[in-house]
Amino acid sequence: MTDRQRLIEIVKTVSFQYSKEPVFRLVSGALSNFYFNMKKTTMSPEGMFLVGRLIYRRIVELGLAPKGIGGLTLGADPIAYAVSFYSYTEGRPIKAIVVRKEPKAHGLGLPIEGDVSPGDNVIIVDDVVTTGGSTIKAVKAAEQFGLKVDAVIVLVDRCEHGGRQNIEALGYPVHHILTVKDFLEQD
Repeated sequence: MTDRQRLIEIVKTVSFQYSKEPVFRLVSGALSNFYFNMKKTTMSPEGMFLVGRLIYRRIVELGLAPKGIGGLTLGADPIAYAVSFYSYTEGRPIKAIVVRKEPKAHGLGLPIEGDVSPGDNVIIVDDVVTTGGSTIKAVKAAEQFGLKVDAVIVLVDRCEHGGRQNIEALGYPVHHILTVKDFLEQD
C-alpha cells in the first residue's frame, strides 16, 4: 500500500463525513453533502507522518527549495510542523511558519510566526480548500510580510466553489495531495 492510499484510508475512517442530503454548513455558508475534519488526521501520529512525507516529496518533485512552509492557523499548523520535521530527517530542513488570523496586539505585532524574513521563499499550505478564502488570506499575509510564495499545496481539494481557481487567479500554482474524488464512490 502506498503512503497516499494509507492516508486516504485514515481520512475515510476519522475525517470524512457524507450525507445524502446537504447538511454540512461550510465556512462560506453553503451546505454540502460532505465534510472533512482534517485535524483528526493531521494531528494523529500516523497521519502527521504521512502528510509530512507526502508533501515533502511533492515539494522535491516540483523542484522547490523553500525556507519556510505554513499557512493560516489552525488547519495549516500540523501540516507545516509535519513537513518541517520530515524535511529535517531528509537533510533538507524547511522551517514551519504560522500565519496568524490577526496580528498580535502586543509585543512585535507579527502576522507571521517562525524563523523567516522578508525575501525568503515559502510554500503556503492548507488542510482543505473550498472557496480558497483561508488560503488566500495566508498568501496575502505572507506577501505583505515580504515573503515570496513559491506555490500553494493543499491536502484536500474539495473541487467545488472555485477554490483552486481563486488561488491560481493570484498567480500562484496550486497542488493537491488528495481531492474529494478520492472519497466519493464512483459509479
